[in-house]
Amino acid sequence: MKIVKVAQGSPEWHEHRKQHRNASETPAVLGVSPWMTPYEVWLVKTDRRQPEVTRPMLNGTELEPRAREAYEQLTGLVMEPLVLADREYSASLDGLTLDQRVLLEIKCPYKGQASELWQAVEAGEIPEHYSWQLQHQLMVAKTELAHLYVYDGQTGLLIEVKPQPGDWPRIHETWDAFMPFIRNDTPPPLSARDTLVRSDPEWEAAACEYTALKRSTDEAVEKLNAAKQRLVSLATHARVEGAGVSVTRFWRRGSIDYARVPQLTGVDLDDYRGPAREELRVTVTG
Repeated sequence: MKIVKVAQGSPEWHEHRKQHRNASETPAVLGVSPWMTPYEVWLVKTDRRQPEVTRPMLNGTELEPRAREAYEQLTGLVMEPLVLADREYSASLDGLTLDQRVLLEIKCPYKGQASELWQAVEAGEIPEHYSWQLQHQLMVAKTELAHLYVYDGQTGLLIEVKPQPGDWPRIHETWDAFMPFIRNDTPPPLSARDTLVRSDPEWEAAACEYTALKRSTDEAVEKLNAAKQRLVSLATHARVEGAGVSVTRFWRRGSIDYARVPQLTGVDLDDYRGPAREELRVTVTG
């Protein structure tokens, strides 16, 4: 294990992460992350997608210094954020004691005490994806203990995690099976949660043609609606006709609000639902 002298969040740190098997990626590679799939890890590591930065992630970054200070006041331990590496494996720690006996992982859930993480830790449990992240950190750092500290901006919860060396081979085996996809620039199998990203000429040509036609159609529809509204404004009678166009005003019965039908209270309407059918949606994203 060695200390890597890069600042977390810096361009050098991002480059370091691309070259290593990182603790925060292990739950995704194992297929247990609720946020990221193996395919999405592959997209980032092959420079097809930039790491996503969400509002909850920014919230955690903003609160981390305060959380570390609160943790240090609670435990009396002094923690230094560090990036560690053990050959191909890396861990960016929120803190490590000077004697390297305890590591710290801070979580600042966006929903605070209402979050599933807070409630799980309050019950003495650690969600599976965080457990694997911590075991990866323990495997790299070789510390005696890990502390998971969950902080809501005012108060925090602390739970201890011991090394489980018996779980570490699974981390190695799963990463060993995953890395050839990166070396060979071949995507791993997709899950139902994945969106396949394509950049081949055939797809790009079809996408460009659709985008151009969609834009021209949208412009035509906008003009069509404007012309329709002009006709409607000129229709001063229930039925007006001329020059091959007619405007008719009529009333249609409203739809039924089934939630307000007292006889249906407590009735599971899914029992009366027809079979599912596949639908397609094409969206211009760029």
